Amino acid sequence: MADTVLQVSGLSTDFVMKRGTVHAVRDVSFTVREREVLAIVGESGSGKSVAALSVMRLLQPPGRVTDGKVLYKGRDLLTLSHKEMRSIRGNHISMIFQEPMTSLNPVFTIEDQLVESIKTHMKLDSNAAVARAIDMLRLVGIPSPEKRIKDYPHQMSGGMRQRVMTAMALSCDPDLLIADEPTTALDVTIQAQILALLSELRDKIGMALILITHDLGVVAETADRVVVMYCGQVVEEASAAQLFDQPLHPYTLGLLESIPGMEDAESDGPLPMIPGMVPNPLNLPRGCAFAPRCSRREPRCSGGMPELTELGDGRKVRCFVAADMIAAEVMPRD
Repeated sequence: MADTVLQVSGLSTDFVMKRGTVHAVRDVSFTVREREVLAIVGESGSGKSVAALSVMRLLQPPGRVTDGKVLYKGRDLLTLSHKEMRSIRGNHISMIFQEPMTSLNPVFTIEDQLVESIKTHMKLDSNAAVARAIDMLRLVGIPSPEKRIKDYPHQMSGGMRQRVMTAMALSCDPDLLIADEPTTALDVTIQAQILALLSELRDKIGMALILITHDLGVVAETADRVVVMYCGQVVEEASAAQLFDQPLHPYTLGLLESIPGMEDAESDGPLPMIPGMVPNPLNLPRGCAFAPRCSRREPRCSGGMPELTELGDGRKVRCFVAADMIAAEVMPRD
């Protein structure tokens, strides 16, 4: 079995505000192995990005990690000094943020920004850093990188800016790349190119990848394993094949049923959707947070929080009903 690159255990993150405390990440655990693609999925507000920022220790006040461990090759990142953590970022763990236009500084050229990152982490002189930057732009498929490196971000398309962000994140050969919604706001053709690029680079460089997305189509094409989050908690974990073949949690099933198919394109009716709304994080319901939207809910679902139950073969589910079905060897069919 491949070695573990990252092990997150019991991670909890709060945002303390005047109106109350938002428990944005609640007791989240997962592992990432060498060369593995782990997808973290869920609706907006599920805690996916906050979990990633917590791992990278990039949370801004009033956000703060309140509990848990984040072990990178055995070292707890949450206990490192700021200087030690800066040496981990970029060199060993890199992150591609949402919105490449806002992540890149509009008043500096691509060269300025790439070279600064490379010099900071790799201790190269200016000439060597420029050569490395051009090589990275070539690696991510930017044509004529010797010329395009002189461009400003606004002179590039959204897809090209995303490639620049990828080049910047990979410039120091990290062991782990965290990609936060890397295909958001890109057209379908560019999305496919970026996903193919990440898969190719995973194979070429040998890195592991955490893919944060709400797009299950992206997950189906890319991921080895999937963690499903809802209201800050992990509600299901499985291999990608298991998840798509036999989803266990009603929320996962709702997400899968909401993917438009060919029959939906030919129909005049409404698209499938999960009923109800994500609850207010300042006023979460008692018990299972998904219970108010769940067609399978029972009285006990609102009375107490189900545990994340280990089912064997790497599968986990946080649902009373699903766990009982598994125990009785009866799988959900609707």
